[in-house]
Amino acid sequence: IRQMHDFERGMVVGARQGGLSISKTADLLGFSHTTISRAYRESSEKEKISSERQLCGRKCLVDVRGQRRMGRLVRNDRKATVTQITTRYNQGMQSTVSERTTPRTLKQMGYSIVVFLVKPLLNHRQRQRHLTWAKEKKNWTVAQWSKVLFSNESPRAPKSWLYDHGVGVLDWPANSPDLNPIENLWGIVKRKMRNKRPKNADELKATVKETWASIPPQQCHKLITPMPCRIEAVI
Repeated sequence: IRQMHDFERGMVVGARQGGLSISKTADLLGFSHTTISRAYRESSEKEKISSERQLCGRKCLVDVRGQRRMGRLVRNDRKATVTQITTRYNQGMQSTVSERTTPRTLKQMGYSIVVFLVKPLLNHRQRQRHLTWAKEKKNWTVAQWSKVLFSNESPRAPKSWLYDHGVGVLDWPANSPDLNPIENLWGIVKRKMRNKRPKNADELKATVKETWASIPPQQCHKLITPMPCRIEAVI
């Protein structure tokens, strides 16, 4: 079975966001419909952001002054949950709102709601492996991490190629995408390609290459800089 690599996953994302159907994308890239569907679904689940604006079809419960108040709460804490925003908004207010009203109001104001997927908990053995690995890397500097070629490839074929060409492979704990800055980089690529509309496989491939080339080395280095902090957080 042919393995799908990072570059090809980017092409899948670009094609689907460009309006191509699963069937057309499969024909262009030479993968099965199931593979294309799974690759795009997995990509979407990593960054599931709703950008739809829901118009108010009933009387709005939050007036202009209340929207300004809610907007300040969001700007002060971008990571706040709907429950937290609702609780803070209702403090000292005569007219309170529910947790259903808060996201509806935020969408009307132009905010997007980010849905964080619940990750499966690590079992005891996996936690011990993570801890052991983190302790081994706790003294690594940013300069050392800068020499690592990050990827989210796990199949044996890419690893075998690296070994055959004399490229050392860093031992990496399983189920730890939060430690890998490549996930953050993929998020940047997807946002840059959001409004692209490639018409065929050649345009799609060119768009992906152009998007990757537009990311400056300084931005990649910023993603690597927090690695010592990530390791410390595991310990």
